[in-house]
Amino acid sequence: MTNRLHHMAFRCRDTEATRAFYEEVIGLPLAAALPIGATATGREVRVLHSFFALRDGSYVAFFEAPDAPFDFVDRHDFDLHLALEAEPEDVERATAEARRRGLEVRGPSDHGMIASTYFRDPDGYVVELAVKTAAHAEFDRDEPARAREVLAAWVERRKAPAPV
Repeated sequence: MTNRLHHMAFRCRDTEATRAFYEEVIGLPLAAALPIGATATGREVRVLHSFFALRDGSYVAFFEAPDAPFDFVDRHDFDLHLALEAEPEDVERATAEARRRGLEVRGPSDHGMIASTYFRDPDGYVVELAVKTAAHAEFDRDEPARAREVLAAWVERRKAPAPV
């Protein structure tokens, strides 16, 4: 098993717009900006790799690569989203700042073990700020023992013909 997440990287169109959202709205400080002029194989590129720090020492990272086409599309939450654990006061501050800027904010949604508030970043990625509820300790305790059983039942149901 690995230790923990170091970083998760996404593409972005404009690192400055990304910085403004993740630093000023979400509250993740810019920790590094690394220009990349060549790939490991020696191919010349024009890329900026930026890192935004979380309290646990991990990062959310982005690549701005203006010369490399990329299809930016608004995605449904089920397709792709970044969920970050946060404290209630972090969510309140982020929500107020996002609304002040006219940005999309949805929630909070009660998922039992977390309460989630959703934002959309400048490139269309959905960012979830999740606050643990009192039920989270139960989730951590009980769900690992049930996970394989639930997955096996899901696989069996998926094999059944869809209802008409």
